[in-house]
Amino acid sequence: MARGKKLLLENIKIEKIAAEGKSIAYVEDKVLFVPNTVPGDLVDVQVTRKRKSFMEGTVVKTHRESDLRIPVPCAHFGTCGGCKWLNLPYEKQLEFKQQEITDNLQRIGKVQLKDVRPILGSAEQLYYRNKLEFTFSAKRYLTREEISRDTDIERTPALGFHVPGLFDKVVDIDHCCLQGEPSNAIRNFIKDHALRHGLSFYDIRAQQGFLRTLIIRTASTGETMVILAFGHEDRDARETLLSELKNQFPEITSLMYVINEKLNDNLTDQKILCYSGNDHIFEEMEGLRFKIGPKSFYQTNSRQAYHLYCAARELAGLTGKETVYDLYTGTGTIANFIARQAKQVIGIEYVPEAIEDAKINSAINGIDNTLFYAGDMKDVLNEAFIARHGHPDVIITDPPRAGMHPDVVQTILSAAPDRIVYVSCNSATQARDLQLLDAHYQVEAVQPVDMFPHTHHVENIVLLKARNS
Repeated sequence: MARGKKLLLENIKIEKIAAEGKSIAYVEDKVLFVPNTVPGDLVDVQVTRKRKSFMEGTVVKTHRESDLRIPVPCAHFGTCGGCKWLNLPYEKQLEFKQQEITDNLQRIGKVQLKDVRPILGSAEQLYYRNKLEFTFSAKRYLTREEISRDTDIERTPALGFHVPGLFDKVVDIDHCCLQGEPSNAIRNFIKDHALRHGLSFYDIRAQQGFLRTLIIRTASTGETMVILAFGHEDRDARETLLSELKNQFPEITSLMYVINEKLNDNLTDQKILCYSGNDHIFEEMEGLRFKIGPKSFYQTNSRQAYHLYCAARELAGLTGKETVYDLYTGTGTIANFIARQAKQVIGIEYVPEAIEDAKINSAINGIDNTLFYAGDMKDVLNEAFIARHGHPDVIITDPPRAGMHPDVVQTILSAAPDRIVYVSCNSATQARDLQLLDAHYQVEAVQPVDMFPHTHHVENIVLLKARNS
């Protein structure tokens, strides 16, 4: 072990996988978290953070690579941070995700588990995303290796992903393995056009520049949506770019743009304008069509979303006689997906635009047994609401990563449905909520679903039944 200005740990053996795409080693009495490593690697680690019980660090030298390592198909692996487990066999990723779900539910939730089902893996491990967001930057991010070279390096503009933890650093992406074509071709065409025409890329620190962000959405129907955000209006430059993009890629069915002069990149409060084509695209699932606008939420792995919804519907045990409350309904995807098997489905969602999309999706598909309401869940879902719409036989809840507000949990307990199907993208907060429900509900089944291969993210579905039923 050597010491300099920063602590360098030598010949460290990586022992096991940890959360958030990191791995673990043990140094004396401390846990050491190291990204971009695989159990069995022997490495030197530069410590970047040191606390009483743990340390974090980055690899500066690899002495021996683990037998578990597999070749990675992406030139940007280890820099952009998007696919942290790309060097780990997919079956090992699934093993860890399955174990993480079980550990969280038992350790945090302290609930008794039965019927823990094998995780549903994704048939597509590459090019599975239907949406990607890219950022323009006036100066591309330089890797540690580039900086260490004793040569002048040109800081060319970038169009790519933010470096994890660094808001103003953007990795220039040549080819991304997350989204199928025409995604890469569109992004590279826009970048080449901008360089040829001298268009300015956004300077994130100075908060100025013309080209700001790019969103590409694709669908299983073959439709493609492109949204370009500009930092200010320049009609001639904007029209030239959009016109050439439209002519080069006739498969773009929805070409949209926004002039975003705010200090942040959030577009939810911005007016997004349609340059050509439609202001939406469609997804399909079991013969149902779902309209997706520029601000709509839709699961980013379309094929795996179908398996997620099928599993949730199966666990709900619907017979056609049930009144179902779908909490955090979004654009009503789950609500409309299960409506044929229920008497009535009532969806609640915070975002008004999403609720309008949910209503449209019901109308498009000729579904007449759904009702949708917009508002804060803890304010909308109350005793008066339940008295007006009837006692729910089943509640399906799919909250954000933070889980459910305690008031919502209490209202669910007061509503006393026979069954609760809890869909979660964060098993830790899901486990916390299960503990709050445990006095009145027992866990009957657990079904993990891997929506995001090569990342630490995993969805989980839990079926709860009333203890007095």
